[in-house]
Amino acid sequence: MTRFAAALTCALLATSSLCFAAEPPAATASERLWYGAAWYPEQWPSKDWDKDLTLMEAAGVNVVRIGEFAWSSLEPSEGHYDFSWMDKAIRMAERHHIKVVIGTPTDTPPAWLTGKYPDVLRIDANGQRAEHGGRRQFSYASPLYRKFCREMVAKLAERYGHDANVIGWQIGNELTDESFDAGTRQMFQDWLKQRYGTLDALNEAWTTSYWSQTYSDWSQIPLTAKGGNPGLMLEHKHFVTATWRSFVQNQIDALRPAVEPGQFITTNVGGLAWTDNWDHYTINEPLDVASWDPYVGRGHLNAVDHAFLSDFVRGWKRQNFWVMETQPGFVNWAPVNNALDPGEVRAMAWESVGHGADAVLFWQWRSALNGQEQYHGTLIGPDGNPVPLYREFKDVGREFQKTSAAIAGTVPQSDVAILTTYDSRWAIDFQPHSVAFDQKKVFLDYYQPLQDLTHAVDVVNAYAPLDRYKIVFAPQLNVIPQDLAQRLSDYVKHGGTLVLGPRSGMKDQFNRLNVQRQPGPLADLLGGRVEQFYALDETLTVAGSAGTGTASIWGEDLTAKAGDSKVLLRFGKNRTWLSQEAAALSRPAGQGKIVYLGTLLDPKLMRAFVGEQLKDAHVTPWLGALPEGVEAMRRTGKAHDIVILINHGNAPANITLPNAMRDALGNNDDVHDLTLESQGVAVLETKHGN
Repeated sequence: MTRFAAALTCALLATSSLCFAAEPPAATASERLWYGAAWYPEQWPSKDWDKDLTLMEAAGVNVVRIGEFAWSSLEPSEGHYDFSWMDKAIRMAERHHIKVVIGTPTDTPPAWLTGKYPDVLRIDANGQRAEHGGRRQFSYASPLYRKFCREMVAKLAERYGHDANVIGWQIGNELTDESFDAGTRQMFQDWLKQRYGTLDALNEAWTTSYWSQTYSDWSQIPLTAKGGNPGLMLEHKHFVTATWRSFVQNQIDALRPAVEPGQFITTNVGGLAWTDNWDHYTINEPLDVASWDPYVGRGHLNAVDHAFLSDFVRGWKRQNFWVMETQPGFVNWAPVNNALDPGEVRAMAWESVGHGADAVLFWQWRSALNGQEQYHGTLIGPDGNPVPLYREFKDVGREFQKTSAAIAGTVPQSDVAILTTYDSRWAIDFQPHSVAFDQKKVFLDYYQPLQDLTHAVDVVNAYAPLDRYKIVFAPQLNVIPQDLAQRLSDYVKHGGTLVLGPRSGMKDQFNRLNVQRQPGPLADLLGGRVEQFYALDETLTVAGSAGTGTASIWGEDLTAKAGDSKVLLRFGKNRTWLSQEAAALSRPAGQGKIVYLGTLLDPKLMRAFVGEQLKDAHVTPWLGALPEGVEAMRRTGKAHDIVILINHGNAPANITLPNAMRDALGNNDDVHDLTLESQGVAVLETKHGN
C-alpha cells in the first residue's frame, strides 16, 4: 500500500481514531456575531487601504477575509516570499478594530509554478489539461502540488499563527473539480486494492459478471466521469471525497501545530451547497467550523430554499457555521444578473443567523479593475466610494452590533430532523429512473411543512446521534446498509418515530440491490414491504387518515405483512398497477413507530400527512400559527432564547406573540403584538421560564 493510499483510507474512515488521534479544538466562532467582507488589498495601492477600512468600520465590519487568491503576491517566484503587504494590511485592519481570516492561496497557483511544473495541472474527463489563467486548475491528487501547498501554508502559519488579530484560516476556496490524469487513476486503483483486498471481493461486490465486466488486474479498472457500473460509480465518489479530504488534511497538518488553538480552521463550500461532488460531512469532520457561500444568482431570495440549505450546512458538524461569502446585490455568472430588491440582502443575512450562522461576510468589498468577475456586485465601487447597497449593508452591520451580545453563544435546537446520506443521494443521481424525480425538491416537500409546523428543523447525516429527536424523516434513504438499519431500528425501539420516504432501502453499501424488498433491512421492522416501484407519467388520487389529494412522479405498491401494520394512505382506483394499493404504512415497534410513505404527495396533502405524524409524536410549534410568508427562527442560550421573525411576503403582517418579548432591535421595550413590513425583521429576546 502506498502512503497516499493509506492517507485516502484514513480520509474515508473519517471517524477512525487511527487516522486522527487528536480532536480539533472547539470552534470559537460564537463569541459574537461576525460581520464583514472579502478584501483584496494586494489588488489596490496601499494608499487606498485606510479609506476601505474606514468605510468598513463605519458599517460595523469586524472581520475581513484576505489572501485566498494571492499566491503570486505572497511568493512572486519560487522560494522567494513577500509578506510585507499582508503584514501591513493586518496591522491596518487591527487599527480599525477589524479581525482577519486568512485564506490559504492554494486555489490559484502562480504562473511560475504551473509553467515550470505542468504536471500539477488538472486533466479533465476528456483528457484536456487545464491551462493557467483561471482558478482551480490544479490536480487535487498531485503529490507535487500538495508539497508546494504545504510549504506555502507552513510559511503563513509560521508568520501569522500567533498574530492576535488573526482569528481563523480558510483552506483554499470552494473545492470543486477532480482530475482524471494517469497518476490519479493509479491512486484510485491502489485505493480500491486497499479497500477490497482482493479482486474477487471487488468483482463480487460490483457484480462484474454482468456485461462481462470482471477484472483480472487492478490496472484494468477505469477512472471516468461517464456512467457505468453502479458499484464503481459509488466508489469513485468515495475516492473523490477521500482525496479532497486528504488535500484539506495536508494543509490542516501544516496549520495545526503552528497556530494558536483559538484560531479556527475551515474551508468554504460553494454557494451550490447541495451539489454532491463529494461528501460534505466527511470533508468537514476535521475542521473546526463549517462555512459556505450562499448566493441567489438569477431572481430573488427563495426563503425556504435558503433556510433548508442553511440547516443542511449546520448539520455538517451539528453546530453553528459561518457564511464566508454571500451576494452583495447581484452576481456576474447567472443568465440574468438582476439585483436583489431593497431589504432582501438584510432578510437573507438575518435568515442565515436565524438558522445558525455566527458570521456573515459578503463577496466582495470592492470591484477589481480587471479579471473575470468585473461585473460582480460589490459594496464599494472601483472609485473607492460606496454603491447604493452600502446603506443597507451598513444598517445590517449596526443591527448585528446591537444584538451581538444577546445572540452570542446561542444555537438553533429542534425536536425534528431530516436524514440523508451521500451514498443515497449518489445512488439516485446515478439512476434517477424519472427525469422528474428531483432530490432537492423531494427534501423541500418535507422541509417546508416541517418548518411551517415546528419552526425548527435539523438536517443531519443519518449516522448522526438521533436520541434527541422525537421524530425523524428520511425522504429518500436509498442506501441502507445493515449497520445503518440497526441504528435506525434501535432509535425506533427506544421511542423515536421514523418516517421513510419512497425509494428507501433499495440498495446496500456497494450500491447493489438488496435481496430483501424495500425497505430492505427495515422491512421486518415495518411489518410490510414494497411489492414494486413505478415511475409515474400521470397523477393519481390518494386518500387516507390525513385526507384526500394526489400523488405523482413516483409510486410504490406497499403490502402489510404483520397484523399490527396499518395502512395510512391508499391509491384511488385507476388504470395502473397501483390501483387501490397501499401508499403508506405504519407500525408500532418497541416504544416507537416506523412509517413508510411510498409516493410523492401534493403540497396540501403532504402538509396534512406531516402534521399527522408530528401530532402522533407530540411535536407542536413553539410559537403557534403565523401569517403566511412569516418565518420564525429560534436560537437557544443558557438563560434566554433569541427569536428572529422575517416577513418574506409582499404585504405587512401582524403577529401576536405567546408572551411578551424584548425587542432587541428597537428600544428594548417588551412587545406582545407587532407588525412587520415586507422584508421586515424582528429580533426578540425571551428569558427561560417566560
